[in-house]
Amino acid sequence: MCLSVFDIPADFIQKNIESLRGMLTRNTLFGAGAGFQKSIGHEVLERKEFSENKFLKTLHGKAIKQIGSSGSGNHFVEFGIVEIKRSTQKFNIEPGNYLALLSHSGSRGLGAGVANYYTRLAKELCKLPDVARHLAYLDLNSEAGIEYWMAMNLSGDYASACHHLIHQKIKRSLGAEMISRVENHHNFAWKEIHDGKEVIVHRKGATPAGKGMLGIIPGSMTAPGFIVEGKGETDSINSAAHGAGRRMSRTAAKNSFTKKMMEEILKDVGVTLIGGDIDEAPMAYKDIHEVMQFQNDLVDILGIFKPKVVRMDG
Repeated sequence: MCLSVFDIPADFIQKNIESLRGMLTRNTLFGAGAGFQKSIGHEVLERKEFSENKFLKTLHGKAIKQIGSSGSGNHFVEFGIVEIKRSTQKFNIEPGNYLALLSHSGSRGLGAGVANYYTRLAKELCKLPDVARHLAYLDLNSEAGIEYWMAMNLSGDYASACHHLIHQKIKRSLGAEMISRVENHHNFAWKEIHDGKEVIVHRKGATPAGKGMLGIIPGSMTAPGFIVEGKGETDSINSAAHGAGRRMSRTAAKNSFTKKMMEEILKDVGVTLIGGDIDEAPMAYKDIHEVMQFQNDLVDILGIFKPKVVRMDG
């Protein structure tokens, strides 16, 4: 997740819908396996891991082509209005309403390749009964475990670079200054100290919410997202929800809704959608306001992002 706040007042959006729509179309790239014909380039592509790890070397070409892109599924890049409710030492921005850009995507083919390769390797090296084969693991003291840890962290840095490049291109198109940025990983693993021990915390569908940590919890293409500050609740392992969460599967959504139903809801809330499919219909997601209410002991809300021009795959 990555959110950039620009030095542009919120009323800019309504007056420039078509211009903003064009920026998202020109400066983003969606689609499974999609990549650029001409590489954008970034320092993460020069990392030594690509030359020292034989498997990562095979993914380098794909990483070069796909950097600065968004993928498919529930990934998005969207303009919206962010209402800053209060500032903190780490989030030093005056309360008020601003134009903002929010993006959600991962590490593209690089991350998928890393996950698939090391999952297979774990199953080969860690022989478990068939019913437990998906619990196979790599010891972090082993050569394979050390390799995977380095590859996973490289993939995380690559995902961050993808967001930064998209935001930089759109910033240039806007001719604006970025006055604040908030970003966080999810579906990732961290080394942390809990109960006096170093452990690995894997936040699948969860946002880091350690004391004072900033993060973003998105809603859906029509529901708001939230800029949050973690409270460091140990009972939740310093974590909060990643988003609203689905209340029905993609297949169920496709069988339950029509494109016309989705278009009517988008019109009612004043959201312009580029791409997107019925499986990502806002009706398929839980109520983000309820989700936030349930975790008010985990995070404080610093700002609310309301989507207005949304770009997705399709």
